[in-house]
Amino acid sequence: MVEDKKRILLVEDDVFIRDIYETKLKQEGFEVMMAENGVDAFKKLENFLPDAVLLDIVMPYMDGMDFLKKFRQDEKWKNIPVIMLSNLSDKERVIDAKALGISDYLIKSHFTPSEVFNKINALLKK
Repeated sequence: MVEDKKRILLVEDDVFIRDIYETKLKQEGFEVMMAENGVDAFKKLENFLPDAVLLDIVMPYMDGMDFLKKFRQDEKWKNIPVIMLSNLSDKERVIDAKALGISDYLIKSHFTPSEVFNKINALLKK
């Protein structure tokens, strides 16, 4: 019997950052689906139900905040934990994201991929 892998949707437009996190999460045994913006993420969600979402804010077409608003409106996704992973640290943005029900808000430059993985793991064990 194959152990069920936890599924992560990584929504990030920066290819370099996406590659780093994809590599780390796969090494740790996660199934990872990549999306480069909110529009792309909703396309991927048609066939992929994640256990958690790692979400950037600044992206083309549909940014992380718009994605989050739409994501939270859907009954099937409203309880999926979302971790914002951004370089933006202004208080209003953090407050707005928390009001939309994110589980955590991490500043990219303050956390290593290993630390982010530990946050995801802790969240999924709750």
